[in-house]
Parts: sequence; structure tokens; C-alpha cells
Amino acid sequence: MNKYLATITLKGQSIKTVVFADSAIHARLILEYQFGMNCILSSPIATTKESSGGISIEEALQMIKPLKPMTPQQLTIDTLKKQKDQANNRLKAERNRQKIAKAQKNLFNLSR
Repeated sequence: MNKYLATITLKGQSIKTVVFADSAIHARLILEYQFGMNCILSSPIATTKESSGGISIEEALQMIKPLKPMTPQQLTIDTLKKQKDQANNRLKAERNRQKIAKAQKNLFNLSR
């Protein structure tokens, strides 16, 4: 088995990690199985044991904390908050669109 160093993305952060595998393809498959598809930022590269500088898979897995499932009441509140935010975003976009339309109309009238 060889030691491979790869950079992966975990919770939006890029992390260097090491994995022991028979080949670079095997290392890639192990990382994708552990952390999900498209998690690899740089392909696994064979390294010597002294110069890896990464963290082990076990350490990376400890950084992942599972989310507790929400109760139906919490889901309702969360959904309502998201709908409120979306409505606010649509309101801002509409106000901006109307301001731009008014400014364009004024420019058109001034150019006459």
C-alpha cells in the first residue's frame, strides 16, 4: 500500500488529507466513498510517509458532525423563515427593477 495526499472539500473548507491505497484511482474511490462525489479538489498524489503534511481520514471524519433531525414544528418555522427571506429578496428585486425602469424613462425623455 502507498500513501496518497489529496485536497478535498469538507463543509466548504479545503483540507489536505492522506489515504493508504494501492493506486491513485483506488485512493480517489476511497475518498469519494468517504466524503461524497466531487469532494476531491486535487488528485491523489503518492507521497513519502515523512512529507505528507495532511490529516488522516479519521481526523477528517471527526470534523463532520451529523445534524439532528428537526421536529415538525421546527420544520414549519424554518420553511416560513425561508419563504419570508425569498419574499424580501423578490421585493428588493422588484423595487430595483422599477427604479431602473424609471431612470431609463427619464434618460429617454431627456434625450429628446
